[in-house]
Amino acid sequence: MKNEDHTLKLFYQNLGKLFYAIACIDGTIEVDEINALKFTVEKEWKLTEDTFTIIDSFSWLQRDQDYDADTCFKSFLNFMNTNKTLFTESRKALIVKTANAVASSFSNRNKSELMLLAKLDIELKKI
Repeated sequence: MKNEDHTLKLFYQNLGKLFYAIACIDGTIEVDEINALKFTVEKEWKLTEDTFTIIDSFSWLQRDQDYDADTCFKSFLNFMNTNKTLFTESRKALIVKTANAVASSFSNRNKSELMLLAKLDIELKKI
């Protein structure tokens, strides 16, 4: 059971990386993007202690600023491809919904966000 708990925590950490990548792909993270993430996680995700790991991971990456969008996105994809069973259809839909909420929160979606969202959609459809 401990291994499953750890893997689920890693799942939420990697979602934080994904949403961070989407927010910072254009070189800046806006307050609206942070608020959209918090609102969507609190409203849409089944609230458990682990789901707050999404926001904690995002916040840590934002404070640390050592990781760029590409690194975080690739890390998420690596985790996803290693743990495909965690990515149920309902979770994939929720991931896309949350990613779109973050990307659309400030001046709608820009070109770099649209390209990353398209890559995410393609990768999620592969599993």
